[in-house]
Amino acid sequence: MDAAKRLATLNRIRKLSRLMDTSIRIPLTGFHIGIDPIIGLVPGAGDLISTAFSAYIIFLATRFGIPRQDLAKMIFNVGLETVVGTVPFVGDLFDAFYKSNIRNLAILEQHLTVVEPELKKVSDQLYSPKFSQV
Repeated sequence: MDAAKRLATLNRIRKLSRLMDTSIRIPLTGFHIGIDPIIGLVPGAGDLISTAFSAYIIFLATRFGIPRQDLAKMIFNVGLETVVGTVPFVGDLFDAFYKSNIRNLAILEQHLTVVEPELKKVSDQLYSPKFSQV
């Protein structure tokens, strides 16, 4: 995969992770939730859909040659959120606070800082908040 495709994939992971976990700011609190806990409110299918989005993010992350131990952490994060998410209401609150996709994004970005610092640097510049809100 060439640099442009790698950059596009990283930005897709960032956008999906933020959509799922931090895209909605709760007024007067500064707290952010994403659509993950909202989707989780749909009995049965909600958790399945959220897990599918999270699995897709992990699939995209594997394109960066992420080490097995980091991949295991990412799978654990999604698995924990999936299992706890099956508990009505409590699981949805857990989803809102645990934010497995943002945790997995941090794992990937840490990996890229070590392995491909130039890709992460270019991506950070292109995906800064001042450009993403245009």
